[in-house]
Amino acid sequence: MGTNGSTMLEPLRQGLPPIDPTAVSGSASCALPARYEAVRGARSFTRATLRDWGLDDRFDDVALVVSELVTNALRHALPAGTPRGGDQDPPVRLHLMRWSTRLVCAVRDPSQDSPEGSQEGFAPELTEENSDAESGRGLFLVDSYSDGWGWHPLTGQLTGKVVWALFRLHD
Repeated sequence: MGTNGSTMLEPLRQGLPPIDPTAVSGSASCALPARYEAVRGARSFTRATLRDWGLDDRFDDVALVVSELVTNALRHALPAGTPRGGDQDPPVRLHLMRWSTRLVCAVRDPSQDSPEGSQEGFAPELTEENSDAESGRGLFLVDSYSDGWGWHPLTGQLTGKVVWALFRLHD
């Protein structure tokens, strides 16, 4: 995460008890290539990380959210013409951070566009019109399975945005 870790966590402080970025009890991240097979890799990475942290019981909900966030990044946030595969720098990154009472999943991508924009797949509201849709419910699922989610553009040397989801952990 580098020096932007505290910047990335700033929106998590809004409306929540203070989170000290130096009190992270565990963090892990992985780069994901620009191909849809990366979603499976993100789930595997999440399973291994949660197992290492003793959070196996949270895998189903967290993996669903990770899958949706990574899929949205790959589908909607990559610039047109981004090669799907190859050896270029991976454009999407998954971060998992754990505190004693919280787990955060964050996906960084190269777009600064809001995930709630008019693009198909980003509306977090399930309505009668879209309840049968084949796609377009990603953020509704993120909202339903996590305890909160949000996004913010990156600043400084990193460009793009981070979309995150928060899970409360019980002692």
